Order: sequence, then structure tokens, then C-alpha cells
Amino acid sequence: MTLSTMLKDTATNRRSFLRNAGGAAAGVAALGLAPKSLLGATPAITKAVDTPAEIFTAALIAEDLATTFYYNVLVGEVIQDVNLAGPGGSATDITASGSASNVGYIRAAISEEISHANLFRSLIGGGKAAEDPYQTFYFKPYVFTNFNDMIAQLEALENAFIGAYMLAIQEFALLAAEGKPLTFNGTTYQPSDFAYYAKIAASILGIEAEHRALGRALSPDIIPANQLNYEITDGLTSVYNGPNSAVVALTPFLTGGSGTDGYSLQTALQGARSVKLPSKGSIPAE
Repeated sequence: MTLSTMLKDTATNRRSFLRNAGGAAAGVAALGLAPKSLLGATPAITKAVDTPAEIFTAALIAEDLATTFYYNVLVGEVIQDVNLAGPGGSATDITASGSASNVGYIRAAISEEISHANLFRSLIGGGKAAEDPYQTFYFKPYVFTNFNDMIAQLEALENAFIGAYMLAIQEFALLAAEGKPLTFNGTTYQPSDFAYYAKIAASILGIEAEHRALGRALSPDIIPANQLNYEITDGLTSVYNGPNSAVVALTPFLTGGSGTDGYSLQTALQGARSVKLPSKGSIPAE
């Protein structure tokens, strides 16, 4: 899919989302800034449909997917584009015609995605990354050879991640609003736990938004890179369960299909050691 086509599809999804929500007025009503009866709209989500473990699992899958994507950008043919390392260059050897800062954005991004995955793996009680739910992710191979296709894929993925974290925040807020301990699969959570998870999700959403804008900034043809007043859920209505969940949206990358190749998470994690740039900071305090 070309850059223009994928960006057009993204815009179409956003318009569909606004229509389904009843337009901008519905968004205001959902935030509680105006009477719903006046605006004739109701919030898209009134009850959390995912358990904490399901949200953490979906986030782990997404972060592993992102890690695999960014690694293969760094080692694929596309890295030799003039907007990245330049002809004959690599992630760690930028030519005179390349852009060290652009490559640096991607090298830092993979470090951040790995950090996020490590967090969610611990939250679901997981052990090694080799035990994560998905070990292979599927992409059209031209995503890692053609610069415009890579940028389009990057934006589409980051939009999905941002939408998922927005919904995670909303679901955790709804769970906290219950005002009492809740037990899921034998684990009991306090309202303060849900509030803290929402805070963590918000901190990660901010990083994914940086990835989206900096990814767009890699291309001199995309101006402005920070074109949104507000991040959106991009048509998603839940994180894990339901037909419009983030997991369903990511299914093509999990199951493969015609014209796709499989890319190994373990290869990405092992190779990332030699191409990533360090990132700093830890999860926010409670």
C-alpha cells in the first residue's frame, strides 16, 4: 500500500469514528462538558469490557509487535534511504548523505518499546520474552524496503497503539469509579490500583504519540508532522474484547496472510542490542 493510500485510509477511519460518535458534539458530551440530552449523544464506553490482565496482555502483544517492526526497519534495506542512513549506510554507520537524527529516532524508539514490553510482561506474571503470546509478526516485505511504505506502516501502527492506550485509560477509570475492590481471575484490585494503571497507560501513550509524530517527521514530504489537535481512538472501542478491539485491529500482524512474511520477535530482541540507543526514565510514581 502506498503512503498516500494508507494515509487516506487513516483519514477515512477518523471520519467514520466521528460519525459513529455523533461528531464533535458527541465528543464533548462524552467528556461530560455538556448535557448529553442537549447534544443527543451518549459515551461510546459506559462500562469496562476488559480485565486488567487482558489489557496488559494486549499491550504486551502491541509492544512486541512494535519492537519487531522497528528492528526490521533498522536492519532492512529501507535504512539505506537518503532520509535515514543513506545509500550504503546502516543503523550504526550513517553516511554523509543520510540523517543521523532520523535514524536516532528509530533507534531510541525500539529501546522504549522493549521497556514497555518488559513492564507488561511483569504485570501479567510472565517470565522470559520467549514465553510471550506471539513470537512471530507478519508484514508486507516492502514495508522494510520502501521508505514511503515504511512511514505509512509506522503511522498506522502508532495510531492503533495510541487508540488502545486511550481506551485502556478509560477502562481503568471506569473500573476505579466502581469505588470498591474488584476481583478478576483470583486477583483483587483496589480502586487506587486502577487509577495507577491509568496513569501508567497515559505515560506510555505520550511516548507512542512522540513515535507517531517523529515517524512522520522522517519524511520531508509530510508537513506538519504534529498535525493533530487531539489523539483519537481511530475507530477502536475496546482493548482486548469485541469486534472493534485493538487486538482485532492487530490480527493481520499476528496471523499473516497472502503477501506477508514472518519476522521473529526473538531475532529482533537479540539484534536490538547492537542497534538501539538508550532511553531513560521509569514508570511514574503512584
